[in-house]
Amino acid sequence: MKIHDTEALLLDVFDLDDRDRLVTFLTREQGKKKGVAKGARTKHSRFAGQLQPLAKVRIHWAEKAGRELARINSVELVRPAHRLQEGLEGILLGAYLADHMVELVQEDEPGDLYFRLLDSTLEALLSGADPDLAARYFETWALRLAGIFPPPDDCPGCGGTLLEGAVLPTHGEALLCPQCGQGGAGKKIGPEVMRLLFAFGRMRLAALARQPADPRLLRQIEAINGQVRRAFLQKELRSYTVLRRTLAEVGGAEVGGSDGGE
Repeated sequence: MKIHDTEALLLDVFDLDDRDRLVTFLTREQGKKKGVAKGARTKHSRFAGQLQPLAKVRIHWAEKAGRELARINSVELVRPAHRLQEGLEGILLGAYLADHMVELVQEDEPGDLYFRLLDSTLEALLSGADPDLAARYFETWALRLAGIFPPPDDCPGCGGTLLEGAVLPTHGEALLCPQCGQGGAGKKIGPEVMRLLFAFGRMRLAALARQPADPRLLRQIEAINGQVRRAFLQKELRSYTVLRRTLAEVGGAEVGGSDGGE
């Protein structure tokens, strides 16, 4: 039996039965893991108040060879996440961020870059960053770390610059310069969008959040990321569909509030 003690970000927490909870968490060293917190639903559980989705924790767990689920022995809060869950938008956005990690991060493989991305995004949100900007920044980098969406620096076809505009082919996962993208159906992307995507790759979210971002540009980036994500996964994330539908029903909040999934 291997014993582990490390920092983690809690992705999902589900009731497993009348006494236990199933926890999916993200670690730097071993990527995504799943474990059972036995007795977590009982009245005087040692896990009381600790299993907050998207919380940063110190987690102690044990795993046996051949067993799919680890046994979680203790969880200690490092950074609570309850302020992110105070409103409907925060709950939906949190589920959307976590869903990317569940889909893209592998189990038992190093997950340091994903951990740093999610950790810094949550930290920025807790510090008051615009949720719409944070969502677009996060999904852009999540796709990039997965090797799906390369940096918007140079055209993979000719090596030319993309800062003056680009084309995303209908069934493609990479941006092309207008010349290489000529003659094929695709989404035309203007220079303002490309410059913001370029800034995403060069600046931290906390720095970007100091200046308000144009919602029009964020909507276009949402559409680009959505197309690339669906092409790779061959499906849409359920959390994104729920987020867009729910916020539209309650008045069209900014995160996913327009038809960015076309």
